Amino acid sequence: MGHLADGLEAAVHKAFTRPIPKTAGARMRYLVKQLKGTKAAAQVLGITQRTVERYVRDQIKKPRKDLAARMEREVTRRWQPQIRAQAKQKAATTDGIVIDTRARFGYEAAPGSTDDARLRHLTVALPPTYARRLFEAQAQGAAEHELSEIAAEALQEVYFKDAGRRASGLLVKFTDVEHVEFDL
Repeated sequence: MGHLADGLEAAVHKAFTRPIPKTAGARMRYLVKQLKGTKAAAQVLGITQRTVERYVRDQIKKPRKDLAARMEREVTRRWQPQIRAQAKQKAATTDGIVIDTRARFGYEAAPGSTDDARLRHLTVALPPTYARRLFEAQAQGAAEHELSEIAAEALQEVYFKDAGRRASGLLVKFTDVEHVEFDL
């Protein structure tokens, strides 16, 4: 995943009402329950079914680093799906989303104005339409550049054009993303 996709996931995770399970055994039991069996959990994690069973019974308590990361990622991906859906729905219909980014912004503008790209740090509240577009694109498996184009269009319209009140011919290029964070 890229900066924008990770940022969207992190924003949704802030809406969780309970933390994910901490121990390897609890995480494995959750995955087995969600995936309806040890065989499916083993396939998702890339380990043997016997190893999954040993984690479930707490015979193994400390996983390797790579397995621990995969377990955390898979549990987080499935954790509190209704809370996740509610947070996305609220952002996409009423609240919108706040983007905090440090990136290089370039412009295609009218003659006589500067179009040199420069590094900026922006924190901008985006309307629900852009939140919906970002979440829909992410759900459809959009690449990082597609999410970047949506974010650039949103920042162009909301921040640089001030919702159509200025800079009507301005086109913004959003590149070299150093940092991006979203807040619902």
